[in-house]
Amino acid sequence: MKSKTILLSIHPCYVEKILSGEKLFEYRKNIPTDISHVIIYATVPVKNIVAFVEVDSVLKGTPKEIWEKTKNKSGITEDFFMSYFSHKNDAYAIRFKDVRKLAEPKSINILENIECAPQSYRYIQEPLCDLNDKLGVM
Repeated sequence: MKSKTILLSIHPCYVEKILSGEKLFEYRKNIPTDISHVIIYATVPVKNIVAFVEVDSVLKGTPKEIWEKTKNKSGITEDFFMSYFSHKNDAYAIRFKDVRKLAEPKSINILENIECAPQSYRYIQEPLCDLNDKLGVM
């Protein structure tokens, strides 16, 4: 069975905006559209898993369409967004439903078969109940 949980590497400045509620969307050039949960790994200098997210939906469209739908909770500037998607026909936005900050950041090594942070994303094969226990999520 294909997993619906992925691990995403996100820069700490954007993680803070996600945790504060300022940033409701995470943008990617390519991402599965059938995901249900995201484990957020904050990159250097944090280098730990810091949050577990329930996904509301994944939007796909042209960069212009996605920006118009998401700009009010983007957490980034339009210039940055358009630069990121320059020369791309499609843009993806993961809309977060429930963001849970972990009480204590966790090493990426607690996840089965994961030794380093992904450049883009990585499927997590562990059952949600096991992930909840490992991450300390209720």
